[in-house]
Amino acid sequence: MIVLGSSSPRRKELLAMLGLEFIVYSPNIDENFNLKDPIALSEKTALEKGKAVSLVYPNATVIAADTIVLIENEILGKPKNKEDAFKMIKEIQGKVHYVITSVYLSKGLNYKVFSEKTKVWVSSMTDKEIEDYVSTKEPYDKAGGYAIQGLFAKYVERIDGDFYNVMGLPLNRVYNELKK
Repeated sequence: MIVLGSSSPRRKELLAMLGLEFIVYSPNIDENFNLKDPIALSEKTALEKGKAVSLVYPNATVIAADTIVLIENEILGKPKNKEDAFKMIKEIQGKVHYVITSVYLSKGLNYKVFSEKTKVWVSSMTDKEIEDYVSTKEPYDKAGGYAIQGLFAKYVERIDGDFYNVMGLPLNRVYNELKK
């Protein structure tokens, strides 16, 4: 049995693209870890989510993940409100940033945590374009305040790395790890 430890509809959609049967269990953990290193923070969050799910489903294959956006050594999580979303988009527009997704993968008692990093170039945006975007419902449950696969797609110049990683789950890596 495979259990996806996530409340993210995108992760559910992405894992389904692998053609696997799975159930979803959303762990309730405190995600406020006092870590400055972005990869360590993302990996710790994925680890704690995964461990919480593994306690409930000890014999299952468990997949849990955490995604953050990193720009100029600042970690961006999910925006808290419209002003926060505007600030995040204003910060990433016209620049390059990184999306880091850390994944916890367990099979019984054995587990591993790994991270994938994708470089994203965003076009310059006017304040009106940012305002129009943050007025949609899209930014509020996503790290960095945007959905690469949604209305924000027109502002993404290019990426270097796994597209699906930016959506919240590095599919190729997850698939290859599951095959091991």
